[in-house]
Amino acid sequence: MRQDRIGFLFITPAVFAVVVFYLVPVLMTAVIAFTDMSTATGIRGGDYVLTESSLRKLDDASLPADTVAQLAEGGFVVDADGLAGIEAQFGAALTTRIATALLDEKFDNRREIERALNDLRAPELRITRDRKAAAALFQRSVLNTRHDTPESLRAALSVADIPLADHDQIVQAAYTGWSWTTRNFELLVSLPSTLRYALNTLMYVSVTLVVFNIGLGLFLAISTFYLPERTSATFRAIWFMPRILPPVLYVLMWKWMMLDSGFIASVLAPLGVARINWMMETEVHAWVAVILINGVVGASFGMIIFASAIKAIPQTMLMAAEVDGASRWQQVRFIILPQMRWPILFVTAYQTLSLLASFEYILLSTGGGPGSATEVWAMAAFRTALNNYGGNLQYGMGATFALVLVLIGTALSLIYLRFFNFQALLSKPRIER
Repeated sequence: MRQDRIGFLFITPAVFAVVVFYLVPVLMTAVIAFTDMSTATGIRGGDYVLTESSLRKLDDASLPADTVAQLAEGGFVVDADGLAGIEAQFGAALTTRIATALLDEKFDNRREIERALNDLRAPELRITRDRKAAAALFQRSVLNTRHDTPESLRAALSVADIPLADHDQIVQAAYTGWSWTTRNFELLVSLPSTLRYALNTLMYVSVTLVVFNIGLGLFLAISTFYLPERTSATFRAIWFMPRILPPVLYVLMWKWMMLDSGFIASVLAPLGVARINWMMETEVHAWVAVILINGVVGASFGMIIFASAIKAIPQTMLMAAEVDGASRWQQVRFIILPQMRWPILFVTAYQTLSLLASFEYILLSTGGGPGSATEVWAMAAFRTALNNYGGNLQYGMGATFALVLVLIGTALSLIYLRFFNFQALLSKPRIER
């Protein structure tokens, strides 16, 4: 019982980390993906504001034309607030005159109230411009007025004599906050760019993973294993440097090599090769640059993991094989590679998730260009939710992109565990049974 409590105590930090840094973010992403949350709506509940844009939507949604016109004009009411404005602008005499003749009167449009003011024959309102200014003080439009609650907006609509049957539709159109919706997923399926992002991500992840992260990393680990210890350690340290360099500095080095004024162009220019931007000249150039930049970093990670795993292989096995006349290739094929399933599984799963979620090297090097040729799924999520050109950040749509990425990453991890026979890797060796 005591051992169980100690074991639980030790595993608690790991459980806490999984819940806080994985489950909670994933859950929040899933929740936001089913909303239309954006910069316009805010991340909290919104207010109720009827704007010209709202009116156009209501007109398109078949709200009665009379109601739309009434909302646009807003109506005019001779009340205490308007009279206070008249007194401040035109004096007490005109205020008394208007109050006596028109107090609490309602007018549907500006023309009617201006006609009523003209009938007063007041000297202060002899000029048309003054009558218009006086009429404006009594305008009670619900447009561009912010209301904290739907009840407040409904009260304003009632004052403006808007038919009660139209209130629900108007309140819904005036809401500026976010609401629950599945439209993000529908939009994701229908957008032409979705397929482009998916294909870009597939090529980026598969080529970088297979050729560099696993292939080149394994090749470097095996090659350096047969070198003298000091030489191999020095080589690995040098190759590992791109991973510990700041991404900005690392990408700047690649740009220095590949721009039209960079190292490659300068070397080839005397040979008659025109100076071009080897990073952005064409889509092929951009993809080569992106995969090389990420591949060199990924290969260094695989090299360290695989080299450590090879060092853990009992030396007696390799010595016995060498005594039996096995060549280096035979040692690699029949001794080293069969015992690399676990590290290959780890690197494959880890680097797949890393590549699916990472885009910083692409953003710093090609920016997803030329055009959107190298824009991957994670970058699309970032730009949609946090850094788009339009200014209105679509948090809900960005979360939808991210949620799909989480589901794909989780599915691929389960496939890897099945493919590498994870249960067999965890089983005890036969000699210990």
